[in-house]
Amino acid sequence: MKETAPHSSDSPQLTEQHRELLDQVLDKWSLQILDALCERPLRFNELRRAIPIVTQKPLTAALRRLERNGMVERIVTSTRPVAVEYRITPIGKTLQDLIDALLHWTTVTLPAVEQARERFDDQEELPSL
Repeated sequence: MKETAPHSSDSPQLTEQHRELLDQVLDKWSLQILDALCERPLRFNELRRAIPIVTQKPLTAALRRLERNGMVERIVTSTRPVAVEYRITPIGKTLQDLIDALLHWTTVTLPAVEQARERFDDQEELPSL
């Protein structure tokens, strides 16, 4: 096993607060919401159409988490009927390069991951002696 160097005093440590924020920003729906909102502000139903497999409840919950963490802002327009629009904030926009990098990494790495999964699954199917 590869040994890792001890953390230097200026390298970030993975604390409980870091894990909590990463869990809330990198969860199943948040990445897709942030990616969609980087293109342009969207109303709730436009977001649902942009992410067709998400249902109303998890979309609402993810938007509220992102809003609480300052990544997304909810704008209520004074039109009739009243409309609600979601837009990415400057803090949220800082994630775009990271999201793009993660998407690139998964695209490049996915074939090797699929091969590893197949090898693992094939070994799991072998009868034990």
